[in-house]
Amino acid sequence: MADTAASPAHASPVETDAVVIGAGPVGLFQVFQLGLQGIAAHLVDALPHLGGQCAELYPDKPIYDIPGTTVCTGRELVDQLTAQIAPFKPTPHLGAQVARLEPQTDGRLLLGLSNGVTLLARTVFIAAGVGAFVPRTVKADGIDPLVGSQVFYHPADVSAATGKHVIVHGGDEAAVRAAIEAADVASRVTLLHRRDVFQAQESDLAQLQSLRDAGRIRVLAAQITGVETDAAGRLVALHVMDANGDAQREPLDLLLVYLGISPRLGPVADWGFAIERKQLVVDTATFATSQPGIYAVGDINTYPGKRKLILCGFHEATLAAFAAAEYLTGAPVALQYTTTSTRLHERLGVEHH
Repeated sequence: MADTAASPAHASPVETDAVVIGAGPVGLFQVFQLGLQGIAAHLVDALPHLGGQCAELYPDKPIYDIPGTTVCTGRELVDQLTAQIAPFKPTPHLGAQVARLEPQTDGRLLLGLSNGVTLLARTVFIAAGVGAFVPRTVKADGIDPLVGSQVFYHPADVSAATGKHVIVHGGDEAAVRAAIEAADVASRVTLLHRRDVFQAQESDLAQLQSLRDAGRIRVLAAQITGVETDAAGRLVALHVMDANGDAQREPLDLLLVYLGISPRLGPVADWGFAIERKQLVVDTATFATSQPGIYAVGDINTYPGKRKLILCGFHEATLAAFAAAEYLTGAPVALQYTTTSTRLHERLGVEHH
């Protein structure tokens, strides 16, 4: 599944049995469990790639408590879960948020996404962690219309920098890695941060220094104060203030921004759910919320004995999928095992033995 926003705006809603909001590990496993039940899903996430907090905040840190796996990094876990859901071909809507959710008279749920797509779903699964993780933005007048054309927040790769004068803005590991990768394809790379100090792995810092010494990456300690566009509305320069307080004009073709991400509960708080301490109250038999047809799994939910662990989220997603299957069919769902079920093998695309 491509790690890009998948769908253009539709004039009429796209009908689906399920929408999963949140593409972190629990959201990905929710897609898998729905697939086992024969329920196809659309997958929505505010970030431009799969993995959520796991991929964004600790992609290279070891995780030791995934069942059957001695150790894996956040990135490896996301890769494994992505491969696991591949047979079910979920439709991704990445770099998009659910701006509105409206129950319909027939019991279905109308979801309006920030990218203009409208979905009409029979069930919704909220796996949004502590909220939608959204990139921190540059605060400069006139920059918003440039987002998506010449300004990109936390892009999944730096391919847009090919042959261009790019400024990478940020001081963490993601910014350093982006600058290093851009140096291979861009005509010129400037790494912009408020200080000439960066938080990254020693190997990345050493590579950055080597590229600086070779003149392939320029580091500028400054803060953005404004943007400059031409008559056609294209970004041509940043206005910055350097560490000495002097104003500078920095020409560029492309701005890649890595200022970190922050969780926001966002519109979820206004959708009429029973909420305790910014978490959705659920029934632990089904992980249904107070709204019919809507389930909540992972760190977004709360119940007596709740533990915010990935493996607990996997359990919640499993029970939610069974409950949703019974909700959609109006009949009990028989338990089947992936070791022996011909039907599950067909859905998974494996040969029955």
